[in-house]
Amino acid sequence: MMDTTFIVGLILITGFLFGKTAERWGLPKASGYILAGVALNPGISPVIPATFPDLTEPVTNICLAFITFEVGGSLSLEKIKKLGRGIMSITFFESVTAFVFVVTGFYLLLTFFNSFWGSGLDAHWVLPFSMLIGSLAAPTDPSATLAVSHEYHARGMVSDTIMGVAAFDDAMGMILYSVSGAVALSLVAGGDVSFLHVSGAFATEMAISVGVGFIFGYLFNRLTHYFDLSNEAQFIVILLGLMALCFGVSDRLNGDPLLSTMSLGFVIVNYNRRQEIIFNVLERYTEELIFIFFFTISGMHLVFSSLVQGSMLIGLFVVLRAAGKFSGTRLGAKITHMPEKIKKYTAWGLIPQGGIVIGLALAVRKEAAFTGFSDLLLGVIMGATIIHELVGPLLAKLTLKRAGEIRN
Repeated sequence: MMDTTFIVGLILITGFLFGKTAERWGLPKASGYILAGVALNPGISPVIPATFPDLTEPVTNICLAFITFEVGGSLSLEKIKKLGRGIMSITFFESVTAFVFVVTGFYLLLTFFNSFWGSGLDAHWVLPFSMLIGSLAAPTDPSATLAVSHEYHARGMVSDTIMGVAAFDDAMGMILYSVSGAVALSLVAGGDVSFLHVSGAFATEMAISVGVGFIFGYLFNRLTHYFDLSNEAQFIVILLGLMALCFGVSDRLNGDPLLSTMSLGFVIVNYNRRQEIIFNVLERYTEELIFIFFFTISGMHLVFSSLVQGSMLIGLFVVLRAAGKFSGTRLGAKITHMPEKIKKYTAWGLIPQGGIVIGLALAVRKEAAFTGFSDLLLGVIMGATIIHELVGPLLAKLTLKRAGEIRN
């Protein structure tokens, strides 16, 4: 087997170069990282051993802990109060409606037209598959809109609303994923699936997950206060260490490790007096490294037979998700009487996906009970993510221009 150190170096350099190339073409760096992983995929590259992607779980766990920690870090109570009920209403309805559209559409079409779509799914897999892939319709990647806003100096209520909704989309996605995962596991296990059983299992998992996150958040806050930490390197060491421990402890206690690290981020952003310094340090020194590893390794996990097998399902996911986002955004804005401009343009900026959605798809792949469809689900999500990330910047630019928030 080839030297692992060599492969790690190859991942970093290839991911970095593909990311910079994507940036020059006006695309998100994440798109470049994913394509780098596809180029290094054992199915294409003779350099990478076929067994290597299966050895990367510790690295992807650290990356997932970091990404979900940042999701929690976006949920400051001050920001929630400032954004107001309009944005919270849009967030709830557009994420839930996208979930409902995808679950319903996939379930009906895979039940009655399975041979046409060529999924190869057994009948008993259809509902759990539909629920899990539906939960992955909620998250949004705001990086495309953010990049376009900065490049063209866009200012206005539409760009502010898009960024506000996107900040909470991932949290809604994780909640929907946790609920769907609990129901899907019960369905896969067979037997009677009572609402009481599913609710009890989910409530227990939630309590463990949030509890572990809050305990480690409290521990981090006490340690930084007790030792009066001010050195940026020390912040990185203690935070990454506790983040990994939080993930691992939650997993051992049968909690949801992703929800735990999200709760850890929530506690720190709201109850640590140095929270701004902490998140700035992570963004400056570790974010790009984490993203290169995560997205490139994600591309290396892709099973091309599943991507080809699910090509029609990729298109179905993109269309149903977009329909849900547009319907839910308009409904949420209408209920809270937001301006027509918000109703008309906001959803266009919520189309891009990346980051957490790939992490959740990889988490499904690691669950032994979902082996029957996890490769297909990952293929659909990876294919849809590439489409969303490629068209995202163009949609963001056209949307903000039509909204009158880009003047040139």
